[in-house]
Amino acid sequence: MRKRQMNTLLSLFLSSVLLLTACTDAVAPQNPTATDKNEPSGTARMTDAGTPRNETLIVDILNGRQADPQSMNPYMPGSVHTSAGLHQLMQSHLWEIDTVKGDQIPNLAATMPEPLDNTNTKFKFKVQEGLAWSDGVEFTAKDIEFTSDLIMKTKEFGFNGFYTSLVKTMKALDNYTIEVETVKPETRLAQKLGVVIYGNSFKILPKHIWEKEDPTKFKFSNPIGVGPYKLKDRDPQGYWFLYEKREDWKKSDVGKLAGEPIPKYILFKSYGPEEKRIIAAIQHDMDVLQDITPESWDILRKKNEFARAWYKNFPYATMDDPCQRGMSFNVSKAPYNNPDVRWALALATDIKNVSMATFGGMLRVSPIQVPPISVLQKNYHKPMVDWLKNFEISGGYKPFEESYGKDMVEMLKQQGIKDLPANNQLVDTFGIGWWKYDTNKASELLTKNGFTKKGDKWFKPDGSPWQMTINAPANFEIQSMRLAFAVADTWRKFGIDVNVQQMDSATFGTSESTGAFEVGSYWPSCGLLPDTTVQMQTWHKQYVVENGKQAPGNRNRWANDRVSQLLDDLQGMKSNDPAVIKNITEINKEFVKELPFIPMFGTSKFVPVDTYYWEGFQTSENAYEGPWWWWSQFKYYLPHLKPTGKK
Repeated sequence: MRKRQMNTLLSLFLSSVLLLTACTDAVAPQNPTATDKNEPSGTARMTDAGTPRNETLIVDILNGRQADPQSMNPYMPGSVHTSAGLHQLMQSHLWEIDTVKGDQIPNLAATMPEPLDNTNTKFKFKVQEGLAWSDGVEFTAKDIEFTSDLIMKTKEFGFNGFYTSLVKTMKALDNYTIEVETVKPETRLAQKLGVVIYGNSFKILPKHIWEKEDPTKFKFSNPIGVGPYKLKDRDPQGYWFLYEKREDWKKSDVGKLAGEPIPKYILFKSYGPEEKRIIAAIQHDMDVLQDITPESWDILRKKNEFARAWYKNFPYATMDDPCQRGMSFNVSKAPYNNPDVRWALALATDIKNVSMATFGGMLRVSPIQVPPISVLQKNYHKPMVDWLKNFEISGGYKPFEESYGKDMVEMLKQQGIKDLPANNQLVDTFGIGWWKYDTNKASELLTKNGFTKKGDKWFKPDGSPWQMTINAPANFEIQSMRLAFAVADTWRKFGIDVNVQQMDSATFGTSESTGAFEVGSYWPSCGLLPDTTVQMQTWHKQYVVENGKQAPGNRNRWANDRVSQLLDDLQGMKSNDPAVIKNITEINKEFVKELPFIPMFGTSKFVPVDTYYWEGFQTSENAYEGPWWWWSQFKYYLPHLKPTGKK
């Protein structure tokens, strides 16, 4: 059923694009949002936000339309801060990351944390001088101290639980010096309070604004930041947000550390469904796209000669996004509190056809907790193959098989795809392998635990029909959205009554945090550096809270004593200690045994750019950074861009 729906939608999509391109030239089309139709030749086109098109970088909003465009409090649910430009252009962190070099770099902090004694509980770091908030008020260490105190006393903040377990005190010794005392010895303070992937939950607030407000009710509707842009305007319905470069950009973090960002204006805009986003890109009404499907990329590259993805040829998309996708369980809810049930669902997953249905087979598979990006495959996936091959579940059954890459090549050849990888390239492209598709073993595991099958439907031990709801994104995070439907199809075929519930970004995230889900197409498994301790730390059992409460971590509500102990042990190790890899490998094994989250694929990102108005974007040939447009590093890409001169 889902396959027929997808084919119908794709046919409608193709029809709409063909109709559009029959009426307008794909290279220099009319802009339906422009105001220049009756203006003389040579006049710069205007955006619907009232700015010159050739001075405006237009960016797709990752999570689509924002339900409450006035809500910009980064510590409360439902805020727009993570996807519509505030996170990328205005907010700043103590430390950022250079993902090419794999190094953290100072940002609001001028130095890395310096231990004050040999206990690893007291640290000092310097704060950048000469920075200012976008309203002109000087940024100082007092803002950092204020933010720390506010988080500690505001239990309503979801971040409160994690932060108070980490930091005991954070004090400003003067305007440019911070002293920190931690609750217990810490060897990764900069990683925990700075950026290691997309951003960090410790977001510095302007003291002179927030000290006058109730932090649980304040929307921060007129936000200020230390980043190089300020919010100029927004759509009352939440479809777009316009940012303008600060006149005093030299007092921003980017201005001081990297130079002048080039675009005068940046417009984050949601065009709606994917077909409208592709049409906008064909018409040069969007410069940076977020997630799209492989089918859409095929259309875009054929209709817009200025469009570029990460690679010029197959697989086009980058496969090194540091989060992996799969099915995440709330293990506090029956029957998903039973590892046998979770394993049965893994074995009932036809992973090859799920890959084809999700992203045309252009996915790297992962059977373990850390994502299969190149550096982590080297440190974890490949070294664990022998253990995976010998791993057994109930009855001595060995579920792992290595043939995924070889099988995918054969399936893709049947689709007419050429120049596919072979031999040693198979693992690097498609991954080390995954679990067998074995519905007989899946049925055995369920039957052993009191499930019964009547006809072609499964019934739970209490006799009720097994009905499942999978939470999924709606028109954002395309891979996870499509993955939910593909997995639902394979589980329905197995005999489970599965419904996919699509949600807007705020509801989707809040449901995970509060435990309002059974199964979700979430991505609680991320990592970029070989030491993934910081990403794994929130799986500690101390962060498990009851359903209905905001979880400071461990949103799956999975308490595992051995994992918690291994995480405790990691806290006392430095990142370059060889024991780190060993401990994290052991954590991976515990996840395999119990599967609170079924990792399926690394994230393949078709996040193309249109080079008609702007050039200098990062690609595989110009890899000064990855194509992570939704991360906090976005603002550091902007000094690299250059206008093409087109009007």
